[in-house]
Amino acid sequence: MNNQQDRDNTDRFDVHSTATDHFAWLRTRLAVERTLMAYLRTSVSLIGFGFGIVQFFDRLEQMPGANPARFPEAARDLGLALIFCGVMAAIISVYEYRWMIRYLWSETFVSIAGLRNEKMYTPLYATTIVLILIGIFAFFALLFRLV
Repeated sequence: MNNQQDRDNTDRFDVHSTATDHFAWLRTRLAVERTLMAYLRTSVSLIGFGFGIVQFFDRLEQMPGANPARFPEAARDLGLALIFCGVMAAIISVYEYRWMIRYLWSETFVSIAGLRNEKMYTPLYATTIVLILIGIFAFFALLFRLV
């Protein structure tokens, strides 16, 4: 009977408005920020390595005395795959970040979130969008040999 009442309850747990709970909420909010930044570092690395691999092997082929590659498109394909993975990691990370921020600002946590009712935003959205655009540009630049 008690389990049925727990299932019927829409809240999963009770949120108390104490300083300890407020600081726990802040730590969770900052952990979400750090997670997005870690995703962005990974995305930048993947995009940079992808672009760098393509440029390195293009320059290597142009060096005098270099043997022609057996699979000349392999480096380009690997670079495109890495850039694509970096862009997708950034897109997935911003989706997860947005989902978690909405959850932290939901009605359940309003009492411990802070003094303001409006949500606080960080420059991470803008940074992520710029990174996604750079990755898309790098992908299509390599795909169509613009660089």
